[in-house]
Amino acid sequence: MYCKLSEASPITIGLLAHVDAGKTTFAEQLLYHASGIKTRGRVDHQDAFLDSHEMERARGITIFADQAVMKYNEQSYQLIDTPGHVDFSAEMERALQVMDYAVVILSAVEGIEGHTETVWQLLQEYGIPTFIFINKIDRTGADVQRVLKALRQQFSPDMLYLAKGLDQSMLPEEVIAAVAERDETLMEAYLEDNIYPGQVLATLKQMVKERVVFPVMSGAALLDQGIAEWMQTMQLLMESTYEVNAVFGARVYKVRHELQGTRLTFMKILAGKLRVREDLCYSTSEHEELSQKITSIRIYHGGKYTSCDEASAGQLVAVTGLTDAAIGLGIGNHSDRVESRLVSALKSKVVFNLGISSREVLRYFMILQAEDPTLQVTWEDKLEEIHVHVMGMIQLEVLQQVVLDRFQLKVSFSKPEILYKETIAEIVIGCGHFEPLKHYAEVHLRLAPAKRGEGITYRSTCHVEQLSTGYQHLVGQHLLEKDHRGVLTGSPVTDLYITLLTGAAHQKHTHGGDFREATLRALRQGLEQANKILLEPYYQFKIKVDAELIGRVMSDIQLAHGEFDPPEMLGESMFIQGRAPVATFMHYTVELASFTKGKGAISMKLGGYQPCHNPEQVIARIGYDRSADPEYTSSSMFCAKGAGYSVPWDEAPSYMHLEIQE
Repeated sequence: MYCKLSEASPITIGLLAHVDAGKTTFAEQLLYHASGIKTRGRVDHQDAFLDSHEMERARGITIFADQAVMKYNEQSYQLIDTPGHVDFSAEMERALQVMDYAVVILSAVEGIEGHTETVWQLLQEYGIPTFIFINKIDRTGADVQRVLKALRQQFSPDMLYLAKGLDQSMLPEEVIAAVAERDETLMEAYLEDNIYPGQVLATLKQMVKERVVFPVMSGAALLDQGIAEWMQTMQLLMESTYEVNAVFGARVYKVRHELQGTRLTFMKILAGKLRVREDLCYSTSEHEELSQKITSIRIYHGGKYTSCDEASAGQLVAVTGLTDAAIGLGIGNHSDRVESRLVSALKSKVVFNLGISSREVLRYFMILQAEDPTLQVTWEDKLEEIHVHVMGMIQLEVLQQVVLDRFQLKVSFSKPEILYKETIAEIVIGCGHFEPLKHYAEVHLRLAPAKRGEGITYRSTCHVEQLSTGYQHLVGQHLLEKDHRGVLTGSPVTDLYITLLTGAAHQKHTHGGDFREATLRALRQGLEQANKILLEPYYQFKIKVDAELIGRVMSDIQLAHGEFDPPEMLGESMFIQGRAPVATFMHYTVELASFTKGKGAISMKLGGYQPCHNPEQVIARIGYDRSADPEYTSSSMFCAKGAGYSVPWDEAPSYMHLEIQE
């Protein structure tokens, strides 16, 4: 069967909000109005169509980004309902990759909340055209104008309020004026009283697409108020621009595994068509090129799906047959890779019954990592421990239930710990030599500090007459293939410019693994010499409180070793923004809610790494023994009289076969 949703390519709409703003209820109404579902469910009744997972219904929150299809006046739409809880913001971000338009839903009572800020920033970074729906206007304390004012002050002055939606035959005067003042051609026609609704709508549609304006509407989703007007406006201002008759291209945005183990790769077709039994070529996360046959194509609608023989541009599909296509991967003529902007600052150890094979548990968690790359599952071989990266405690609770449901395995997790990193403060030359019997490699590296957040950058100034291009690439590959441990706490090394200065190989005795050994020893030897810096993650925060509480907040930030900009008064509230260590600020949301009696608001997102506020205490607590790490050594290996011998890092330079550059 050919699963074409309509003549025009479907439009993908993402729904985003802070938790409890009414997002899932809004989705139920859209689906009902567009005949996507026959009856409207409710979150509090645990029968919402897009909260199809048992955990979602039990907790009353969206955890997984699920999708549905609907049709309104011959145009097909694909709806993605994303999680609103901050612990599942990575799931929300993955869905952004395939949205044509976004709808941000706010409560008319609470207005802009913590997660709303995060959502807005991500929508800006991804450049997604955005609509606003102010929900719950029926509730006591609702104030649409107050929320609209806050949106214009905090997000953009270009919020265009459409009180009753749009009718293409007759547009409100204030809408015509707002569009005309942003377009010179329309302004001339407007001043000459020679302007037509069709002109205004066409211009407004383009402005929305280019994020010049952001339409705002209001209503009460639970009571079905404002929904019909919103859908009519949606149809007038959204458009699909996908090329069906083009070279195939797609983006992977989700991976799931069925209970029997079948891997489902969810992708959005960005151009052309895809057919069952067609071969797709793609690059794995290990940079291996694979060609695999598509064995089935599915169109999902909530928890159910329809099988298809063919799908085309604009459609969201799940395919079987691809075994290693990672989330964010582009396929076909969209071969780039989108990396997540949200990262975890916490890690936790997986605790399980000692009678269970640790390798089997690791296999389960690697399956989960394919579905959520931000987990960054690691195996500590020395301790035989499995660690995962997480956003918060709610995510750990859900993960515990997922492992039980999927693999019938009971696990728990240790208290989350901060993820530290290490870097250096000065330029050093590191050298490494690896020469046990019948092996040979020598590498000299220049290590220089880079700007915060730049990670590891590699280049070579080594001449090919000294070391072949193949070996030079091998050095770079070993430096970039994974994180490498520092010497202070064993945390990942970051923010370095690494330059290969020179190197040597033996015509007969050098093997590929020799350069890995020499490279890592050179890196480590350089780190030993340097003035080392321990880095910790920081939150960027924005806090809103009543004016009389701003002194308390500023004092709390200082006690948490944070820093802030001068507070600003907006309306009756004070706003303050700054940054503070995750270690000291991670529980401040609860504290703020307590002393403001729930009236204060805070948004926090990871704002990168900065020097640790208490490095001595952290180093002592972690107790990393740099000399007892089996994977990393600072010493070099030399050979004499047919036997290898080790030379400590501080003596190794005088033993090197190549001259060390200053």
